[in-house]
Amino acid sequence: MRNAEGSCLVSFGHTRLLCAASVEQGVPGWRKGSGQGWLTAEYSMLPRSTRTRTARERSQVGGRTQEIQRLIGRSIRAMLDDFSFGEFTIKIDCDALEADGGTRTAAITGACVAAVDAFDWMVRTGRLAASPVRRRVAAVSVGVVGGEPRLDLEYEEDVVADVDMNVVLTSEGKYIEVQGTGEHGSFDRAELDRLLDLAGEGVRELLARQAAALGAGG
Repeated sequence: MRNAEGSCLVSFGHTRLLCAASVEQGVPGWRKGSGQGWLTAEYSMLPRSTRTRTARERSQVGGRTQEIQRLIGRSIRAMLDDFSFGEFTIKIDCDALEADGGTRTAAITGACVAAVDAFDWMVRTGRLAASPVRRRVAAVSVGVVGGEPRLDLEYEEDVVADVDMNVVLTSEGKYIEVQGTGEHGSFDRAELDRLLDLAGEGVRELLARQAAALGAGG
């Protein structure tokens, strides 16, 4: 996006999100006077990103949206060791253009690129001496469908999955979040390990694509 300080169009199959990072002078009230910045995210779905129209959340953000926003925020803040980049707020808007499963994991992966892009812009324009980004993050869904582990579930797989899981990892191979549910029954430790290994393979590919999108410096 030409007007955003950082941006990324991310596609996981038919799931597509536009992530735009805005750099704003100032921080939330509880941060004022600290010399510390803040990094946060918002998430929404366009009405026809889904098979039937989803109403816009105009007056109140729903519980699912709040949960996803918090997950994206936690994930992108893990890119930094601290917030010593002055009293700036980086807000990343993640808008689903099309949804076919895995919108939250795509949002995290795209938000990371937009955040790196925005911090690089701050360096180029003299607002920062160096980017505070210490690592990248990416996320992917995994699940068990018909007894078979699968990576990056589409909607048709997601709705019938025996196990559904979202995994967020750093470029250092450390976990930020694992959200796993036995949708139709339970799963054992061996199945969990298989899914985490599969998610690790997927995230490594996503990290490589992030680096390619960001160029040699990413």
